[in-house]
Amino acid sequence: MFINNFDPVAFDLFSIQIRWYSIAYILGIILGWIYCKKKLIKDIKVLNLFDDLLVYIIIGIIVGGRLGYVFFYNFNYFLKNIFEILMIWNGGMSFHGGLIGVIFATTYFAKKNNINPFIFLDLISLVAPIGIFFGRMANFINSELYGKETDIIWAVKFLAVDNIARHPSQIYEAIFEGIILFILLNYIMKKKIFSEPGIISSLFLIFYSTFRFFIEFLRVPDAQIGYIIFNFSLGQLMCIIFLIIGSYLFLKKSNAI
Repeated sequence: MFINNFDPVAFDLFSIQIRWYSIAYILGIILGWIYCKKKLIKDIKVLNLFDDLLVYIIIGIIVGGRLGYVFFYNFNYFLKNIFEILMIWNGGMSFHGGLIGVIFATTYFAKKNNINPFIFLDLISLVAPIGIFFGRMANFINSELYGKETDIIWAVKFLAVDNIARHPSQIYEAIFEGIILFILLNYIMKKKIFSEPGIISSLFLIFYSTFRFFIEFLRVPDAQIGYIIFNFSLGQLMCIIFLIIGSYLFLKKSNAI
């Protein structure tokens, strides 16, 4: 059994606390940007525009992630504490909200520059698992999004939460939504199994949604929400929606419909 007693604060810079979660976001964005620029992008026009797109992606992640958390996960609280919506340093980001934000920001940027949005969205899908991996590891360090009680040998006690041995669901997600998803998508891309823009994006939605849906059975639902219907969490219901969207997109792009 592992005892989790990590400090969410990585270090203090003068009077500012630098948290592991912030470092995770920065690492994910930088490494994804480098990988795209050095390994994935072949078209010179796309390459020249990618640095500018990065700004839109960051805005999409922050604005979408925060508003997604506000509206999906804690609307009543923020309705009474509106100014706290801006306090992102206190935590509270939604992956699906960030995903929606990135889609809108990227589509706007692509249309503005007369490029097929799926060219950019496919690139983002190929490197997004890098950011997901670091994000879930930060969740583990922060003792948040933890799993249900268990007696397995790799159980973890999150001392900031309680003294109960739990599934390290954040690690499960880091492995499946991060490492395995990255390997799968990049293997499919490199083998040129599909060439139509949008296929990689659809597969990202399908694989991510499937992995997270099943892992959430081992994860404690958000306390303020609990289970919604059929003992499904809000995260699982969101995964079902995006799985349907991804499946439809895959069939459409592969000319099956």
